[in-house]
Amino acid sequence: MKRMKASKDRERYQVLKDMLEDRRREIQEKLRSLRETLPAEAADVRDIEEQSVDDFVSEVDFALMEMKSETLRQIDEALRRLESGNYGACAECGGEITEARLKAVPFAQLCRECQEAQEEHVHEEERARAAAHFAREIQ
Repeated sequence: MKRMKASKDRERYQVLKDMLEDRRREIQEKLRSLRETLPAEAADVRDIEEQSVDDFVSEVDFALMEMKSETLRQIDEALRRLESGNYGACAECGGEITEARLKAVPFAQLCRECQEAQEEHVHEEERARAAAHFAREIQ
């Protein structure tokens, strides 16, 4: 029975590791592609309108690169958690993160309930800041 469980654990570990590494490679390829297109686009600009459009595209590309880089960082962190045996455990409550959530967000650190509570807390803080700002403006 223990061998069967150990075999299942190794199999699950390999599936999760492969999923994270595939996602990592996919993002690295997208980043590489973005980096390669940036210089070429800038060289083709011919007038002010095109320069404006090119600047906007460059800013969007840069924002995408930042987001992809952050996702890569999160995937690397998830791989470290997987290696240490902490992958799939909620960093907040210690409960298990469901497999469906990990498939959807392979680098998730929080279970759905803790993630929702955190997001609600952030929204409450934003509402409080907005209310305070509004109160200062009407005084």
